[in-house]
Amino acid sequence: MTALGQLGSKKYVLLTTFRKDGRAVATPVWVLPAGDGVAIWTESKSYKVKRVRNNPKVTVAPCDIRGNVRGEAVEGRARVVGDAERDHFAGVLGRKYWIAGLAGMLRYKLLGRRDRITVIAIDPE
Repeated sequence: MTALGQLGSKKYVLLTTFRKDGRAVATPVWVLPAGDGVAIWTESKSYKVKRVRNNPKVTVAPCDIRGNVRGEAVEGRARVVGDAERDHFAGVLGRKYWIAGLAGMLRYKLLGRRDRITVIAIDPE
């Protein structure tokens, strides 16, 4: 398994995306395993989605809930996934994060919030 893929077992990671001018923006997020990479679940209108669409280069590092880094950062390439993959990750979210994850998944599936949720998959460089 890749170093990036191993981060899928962590509870939080610090996702660093890059603005058009090259400045880094770091955000602590939940992380989901995705083969040799990882995935994150976020609101579709979040700025991290916009930044990933403009520049797929990201770094991912293990962290705590406040974003305090707890290990080495790993580089990756991010992409916004399609509907089928997004549905798959809804189930992964519910299994990994239990009550909070299930609440997010139910909101997504039962209340028709699919258009408000984006999954970003991050693959190794």
